[in-house]
Amino acid sequence: MPDPEEVLSAPYTLQYEYKRSLGPIIGRFLTGLRDGQIFGVRTRDGRVMVPPAEYDPETGETLSECVAVGDSGEVVSWCWVSEPRRAQPLDRPFAFALIKLDGADTALLHAVDGGESSNMRTGMRVKVRWQDERVGRIEDIACFEPAEGAS
Repeated sequence: MPDPEEVLSAPYTLQYEYKRSLGPIIGRFLTGLRDGQIFGVRTRDGRVMVPPAEYDPETGETLSECVAVGDSGEVVSWCWVSEPRRAQPLDRPFAFALIKLDGADTALLHAVDGGESSNMRTGMRVKVRWQDERVGRIEDIACFEPAEGAS
């Protein structure tokens, strides 16, 4: 009979390895990021969704009209990360925020390098800080930062 005090363990790695074809909407979004531009998609009722989706979340209708939006916007909601973890976008305290970009009707979740939590507020203006080298991934947006003269 095994010793009841003995702890048995085994290594286990959980991972999902797959590839996804991009299609025209997500492909345009990621190509735009590589080129320093942000695209959304227009729904039948005229709303512009960023990040874009291939199908309207309310009707299921296929979406196809890509729309360029601004690289600045307004913080809709945010939370402060005082102790970033290894895999997070910044290695210093920052905010995760929902940002409604100029020309969009939905918000994009991304990091804001606000310096300290007292600099953050709902309604503040932020702008994209692009990576120096972009490849067509969401990480091409290094983060957002307070817009010049933001109050």
